[in-house]
Amino acid sequence: MQIFSFSPFGYEGTLVTVEVDLRRGIPAIDMVGLADGAVKEARERMHSAVLNSGFDFPPERIIISLSPADLKKEGAGFDLALALAVLAQSCGLKDTLQGPCLVMGELELSGRVRSVRGVNAAAATAAEQGIKACIVPAANATEAEVIEGMHVFPATDLRSAFEGLKNQHNWTCSAYPKENSITSEVQVIFPPLSSALEFSEIRGQQNLVRGLQIAAAGNHSLLAYGSPGCGKTLALQKFPALLPYLTAEESQSVTRIYSLAGMLPPGHCSQNTNGKTGKVVTAPFRVPHQSASLEGIVGGGPQCRPGEISLAHNGVLFLDEAAEFKSSVLQTLRVPLETGAVTLSRAGRSTTFPAKFQLLAAANPCPCGNFGVPGKICLCSARAVEMYWKRFSAPLLDRIDIRVPVFLPEKDAGFCDTTENLRKEIARATYI
Repeated sequence: MQIFSFSPFGYEGTLVTVEVDLRRGIPAIDMVGLADGAVKEARERMHSAVLNSGFDFPPERIIISLSPADLKKEGAGFDLALALAVLAQSCGLKDTLQGPCLVMGELELSGRVRSVRGVNAAAATAAEQGIKACIVPAANATEAEVIEGMHVFPATDLRSAFEGLKNQHNWTCSAYPKENSITSEVQVIFPPLSSALEFSEIRGQQNLVRGLQIAAAGNHSLLAYGSPGCGKTLALQKFPALLPYLTAEESQSVTRIYSLAGMLPPGHCSQNTNGKTGKVVTAPFRVPHQSASLEGIVGGGPQCRPGEISLAHNGVLFLDEAAEFKSSVLQTLRVPLETGAVTLSRAGRSTTFPAKFQLLAAANPCPCGNFGVPGKICLCSARAVEMYWKRFSAPLLDRIDIRVPVFLPEKDAGFCDTTENLRKEIARATYI
C-alpha cells in the first residue's frame, strides 16, 4: 500500500508520495523532499500526537521522503499522512494494507485531526490518477464525498484514522448521488427566494430591473450609472435572486476553487432542490471593496491563491462605485471577460484558474455625482468628468453588453415587478 498526500498550487496541485524508512541509529526524524517550514514542524506535532493517541513512537531513526523531490511541499495538510506512514511502517502493516490511499489532515498535539484546505481538489486529482480511497478530516469529508467513486473515511483523530487504514476493506463508497445533480438539459431551477432579494420593493427603476433580467437570461455584463441615491446599488445587490442553481459541472469547478482557497466552512453542506450536498450549488456573488489590490482581484501569492474573479467563476463580480477602483484593476478584467480564465505565474510555475463571470458595475456620472441630474449643480470640470470616465477604457466597455442610465424615481413612480415573475420570464427565455 502507498500513502499519498496533496500539495496545493493554484487550480491544480500535485499528489505527493509519502515514504518512510526505519533504521538503526540515534532516534531522530529526517525529512527529505523540499519541505517548507510548516511541513518540517509536522515532526514535532506528529511525535506528540502519536504518543497522546496511545501508540508507541518507534525508537529508531526515521527517514521520511516526500516525492517528487524537486517540488516544494507547503502547508500543514501533511501531518496525518506522515503519522500514518510512520505507524504503518513501525507496526508492519505496510505490505498488508490494500491499494493506494490519499491522506490529508493537520494534527493537534492531542491527536485530533483539524480541517485543511484543498480536500476537494485533492480527491478529484487522486480519482483522476486511479486512487479511490482517502482519509480526510471529518470536517472536510463532504468535500471528498462529492467525487464520484471515491471511498471516504472521515477521521476525527489519529486513532480513528489508523483503525480506518487497517480496515480499508470495510469502507463504503460515498459517491455524490447523481440524482442530486442539475444538468443543463433539465428545467431551470431557482434557489428558495429570500425576502431581502425581492425586486417589488424597488420603486421607479423598471428599466434597470429589465436590464438585470436580460443580463441574467443571456449571461451579459451590465453597467448602471446614475446619481447617488437613485437605487442602482440596491437593485444590483438583488441580482442573485435571478440566477438559477449551478449545473453539476459548474458546481464542481466552483467547489474546487473555494476548497483550494480554504473558503468552504468546516462541515460545509449546501441545500439544493433534491437535498443536501457538499458542493457549492448556488452562483457566487462577490463584492470586493474599491481598495482591492491587483493581486486580490486577479489572484496570486506564493501558492497562487484564487482572486475575486476566480471566486466569482460561474457567478457574478459586482463592482460598486466601479470608477473608484484602480485603473490597473479595471483593465485587468478585460482578458478574463473575453477568455473566461486567468493564468498566474509564480516562481517558475504557472497555473490557470477558471474565471467565467458576469460583471455588474455601478458608477456615478461624475466625481460629485450630480452631472446631468435635474435640479442639482455639478461642481466637476469638463476635464474631471473626462478623466473620470477614462478609467473605463473602450476595450473594457466593449465587453459590457448592457449599459443602463439610472435616474432618481418620481414620487408617484410605481413598484417593479416581483422576483417570481422575473424568474418565470428568465426561465422561458433560457429555452428559446
